[in-house]
Amino acid sequence: MTYCVGALLDGGLVLASDSRTNAGVDNIAKFCKMTVFERVGARVLTLLSSGNLAGTQAVISVLRQRAEVEPSPINLWTARTMFDVAVLVSDAVRDIERRDGPFLAGGPISFNASFILGGQIKGEPPRLFRIYAEGNFIEAGDETPFLQTGEAKYGKPIMDRVITRATKLADATKCVLVSFDSTMRSNLSVGMPIDLICYERDSLAVRFRHRFDVGDPYFTSLSRDWSAGVRKVFRDLPDLDWFGGPVPPPTAASGKPEEAPGDLLERSPEPGSG
Repeated sequence: MTYCVGALLDGGLVLASDSRTNAGVDNIAKFCKMTVFERVGARVLTLLSSGNLAGTQAVISVLRQRAEVEPSPINLWTARTMFDVAVLVSDAVRDIERRDGPFLAGGPISFNASFILGGQIKGEPPRLFRIYAEGNFIEAGDETPFLQTGEAKYGKPIMDRVITRATKLADATKCVLVSFDSTMRSNLSVGMPIDLICYERDSLAVRFRHRFDVGDPYFTSLSRDWSAGVRKVFRDLPDLDWFGGPVPPPTAASGKPEEAPGDLLERSPEPGSG
């Protein structure tokens, strides 16, 4: 499995992916799931891949071949908008599915290749898309400023609480890394190295790219400080009145605390009560 996330901000984009792939408990490997197509001053395109590794690698190879080896009229370098690039990726996904899908249908592994596409083409703002295995896609916007694929549920809560379009690039970078830390603590199918790009709006160049491997000093410190901070905030939360306030007096008949009239729940009859 994998975890990939992209955040669309007023100041640019933050994109990150893990590198763990597995085909069983005894077959773990590392592959970079981030692919960058860059022509400084003209366009920066970043693809984060999730799903069957053979399928995602085939899609990337098709895109490269159509752009560089046997250039098509519309390819990654000639597409006019980021929307057009998303269409090119979705077309490649469908082409590989048509080629490989029937052969995989009878086996234990089905075709599954999805992507997060983020970047900027000169003349338009940065844009962010999630492209599904079926070839359709959605675009991030003001109300949905980040997109995830893979094991998304563990990192989503922190992203929901922090990320808005107005979030600064530096803060979004920290948030994305914390979301990876939370994910790796809860799911062994996601693991380091983590590839991360912080793209500044209108720079039309990748200036900030880093791979966080096991033992990376910054990531280790971030993980430690986040864990300590969460525990501190938890300890500072107020206790429920049950544990800090007066105990309700018992009733005269039963010796049990009185129940508030609005809090009574329907109960099943006691055994043997008829």
